[in-house]
Amino acid sequence: MKLFATSLLAALLALPAMSSFAAGEAAPADAGQAHAAPAVAAAAPAMAAKPDLVKGEASFTAVCAACHGADGNSGTPAYPKLSQQHPEYLVKQLQEYKAGKRKNAIMQGFAATLSDADMKNVAYWATSKQAKPGFSKEKELVTLGERIYRGGISDRQIPACAGCHSPTGRGIPSQYPRLSGQHSEYTAAQLTYFRDGTRSNSLQMTQVAAKLNDKEIRAVADYIAGLR
Repeated sequence: MKLFATSLLAALLALPAMSSFAAGEAAPADAGQAHAAPAVAAAAPAMAAKPDLVKGEASFTAVCAACHGADGNSGTPAYPKLSQQHPEYLVKQLQEYKAGKRKNAIMQGFAATLSDADMKNVAYWATSKQAKPGFSKEKELVTLGERIYRGGISDRQIPACAGCHSPTGRGIPSQYPRLSGQHSEYTAAQLTYFRDGTRSNSLQMTQVAAKLNDKEIRAVADYIAGLR
């Protein structure tokens, strides 16, 4: 028991060092390899630590549930569904809210209260919850949305969404977020933010959204909502 407590204390003490490097702080100019090795060794236990889903649920309930739903299935179109989202993506977004790379006054305030460990716990808890399916609402736009999502628009060099987010909208862990079943209103808003420069934490998405008009954004967002 004493050995467990000692290991846990060591892991907790290592977290501030990890957070500093995650935030982009540079190491001192005179720090040589002799000093780097202990730092890496100290950070290793924290990096390898498994997420605590009990703590994740507690943090999610206290900080996230009011907007994103008790199980991550937001019932409000303005707020995204988080259930089954890739945890790496969620952690990245929380870190970028906290750092100011992604702008949203409400989310920045909440993210500022979370440590890196809290973010990991919350993210892995959210991804463990089953996502509820969504539905397309605008029948006249579904065909256009499907065409853009699956095939892009070649003559305007707009790539297919499916190439990164998969044909079913499941995304690719650690790379591209899950989209299937997401509220069309939220997806359309994010594409518009990327296009207009309000959201700038993904150059790739900024370049894609810049080529889409309002109707195309609505169409692909509505199609995504109905993906299974």
